[in-house]
Amino acid sequence: MALDGIFLHHLRRELADRAVDARVDKIYQPNRDEIIITLRTRGDRFHLLLSARVNSARAHFTRCLPENPMQPPMLCMLLRKRLTGARLLSIEQPGLERMLRFAFDTVNELGDHVRLELAVEIMGRYSNVILIDENGKIIDALKRVDAEMSSERLVLPGVTYHLPPAQDKLNLLEAEVPEVLHRLEIQPGDSELSKGLLSALQGVSPIVCRELQQLTGHGATLYTKQLSEEHKQRLAFFLGQLQKTARETSGTPHMVVDLARHKPTDISFMNITQYGTSAMVRTAETFSELLDSFYAERDHVERMRVREADLLRVITTASERLSRKIGHQQAELAQCTQRDHLRVCGDLLSANLYQLEKGASSVQLQNFYEESLPMVEIKLDPALTPNQNAQKYYKEYRKAKTAEEKLTEQIEIAQKELVYLDSVLDELGRAQTEKDLSEIRQELIEQGYIRALRNGKGKNRKEPAPAAPLEFCTSDGFTVLVGRNNRQNDRLTLKQANNNDIWFHTKNIPGSHTILVTEGKEPTETALLEAAQIAALHSRGKDSSQVPVDYTQVRHVSKPQGAKPGMVIYVQYKTLYVTPALPQQREEA
Repeated sequence: MALDGIFLHHLRRELADRAVDARVDKIYQPNRDEIIITLRTRGDRFHLLLSARVNSARAHFTRCLPENPMQPPMLCMLLRKRLTGARLLSIEQPGLERMLRFAFDTVNELGDHVRLELAVEIMGRYSNVILIDENGKIIDALKRVDAEMSSERLVLPGVTYHLPPAQDKLNLLEAEVPEVLHRLEIQPGDSELSKGLLSALQGVSPIVCRELQQLTGHGATLYTKQLSEEHKQRLAFFLGQLQKTARETSGTPHMVVDLARHKPTDISFMNITQYGTSAMVRTAETFSELLDSFYAERDHVERMRVREADLLRVITTASERLSRKIGHQQAELAQCTQRDHLRVCGDLLSANLYQLEKGASSVQLQNFYEESLPMVEIKLDPALTPNQNAQKYYKEYRKAKTAEEKLTEQIEIAQKELVYLDSVLDELGRAQTEKDLSEIRQELIEQGYIRALRNGKGKNRKEPAPAAPLEFCTSDGFTVLVGRNNRQNDRLTLKQANNNDIWFHTKNIPGSHTILVTEGKEPTETALLEAAQIAALHSRGKDSSQVPVDYTQVRHVSKPQGAKPGMVIYVQYKTLYVTPALPQQREEA
């Protein structure tokens, strides 16, 4: 991510144009790394976000307000005490450093006007928000830094505030283009041009340096010691354009979106061409709107990825455990197939008790169950009488028979549970929002795969209202409803749908319950076909063709006693073979 010095230079002007002379209305600290200051003017009210998060440090106006804790942290209460009602005097940026200094005019406890500053340092894992008094002393900070954490720069209450150590780089607000070219020439070693620019210029990010190389070399890789005169002239031109943009703050906000992952990956104050057709570049009205959109989308994707990974791990672990259990049970079941031999041994011993004596370890007897009367060797326990040995074989036979019945039953239950987990895995793959993931998580909690919270906060927490099913419309006007997950499938099929509605589901393929709402009318062939296509699209067979989809009236669908969510049985059905497709979608509830 590229919130570099020049980007911040544009952002500083945007913030100053709107916020200078505004007064601090309210202050919140939604989490340990972020502060939100509500500013008001005579005709406006807006929220300023100051973030020191490791991977998303920034300062901008925001409309995305996170939930605040019930009890404000100590720093938040301190800021409220010192800054509430204060007037924002100025917003400064030292050179093109990645930091902003917000100066406030406020009144102290004695009624005197004093100047306080908030220094927002945007430096990756060293990012911080620091409150400084009128004498340059640190009052407090989001992240305190003691001698054990850093021997070079302390950030503690009472310590004099010092700027972060400056880097030996050229500032395009002051330096001229020939100085930059000369710095590239005297750099030791022959590095790639983009890396050479990154080490020579202050306030430019890797994406900007790569873009300069892209524009200079028409996409070719260039090296600092191998630049031709034409390349130097082209580089001087584009450096001049960059310098003009920085000095006049004439850049425009751009966001790079990876088309393969549908994820925002970078931002800049200039257009980005280096990714070609693998990425899309979007623009925004303001730099604050760009940052709001970028981090909202990126954080949403990241939260979805993390929560999906957690749920996927739960499902995968449970599935692997069940598979191992089924394997062991099937191996035990295979051993039970020898139970008839145990019964035969018991019968042969019982029929020949008169000629057997105690103490033998084995005996050979004719097997009268076979026509050829073959001799069968039967092992005996010398410590038992012949009759006791016969009863022992009968006992082992009954045990094996009972084990076979139990194992067959348990294997069937485990296989049904495996099918259920497979359906949850499918709905996880189709989840589009965090609410979808929350409902899947709640389903797994109810089924005992995830342990529910037992703390005080969790006891009184109400479960969020379930989302409405997806809604579509066939080309001839019939409504089609699709369940988002197993719990919703049950509600949709067993409670919401009318008995005369038509129920669809992919045959032997995990997928959503799909309902064609008839409203008492006879469904057309077109409606049946398109509803089947929608059902196929919302299943694991969405990327296939000729997907089998069963359909029947809802009255013929029922849920077995004790069945898992989404698991139903149905009769009197027909099957359509369709290619997944999506008609025009209605507005989603």
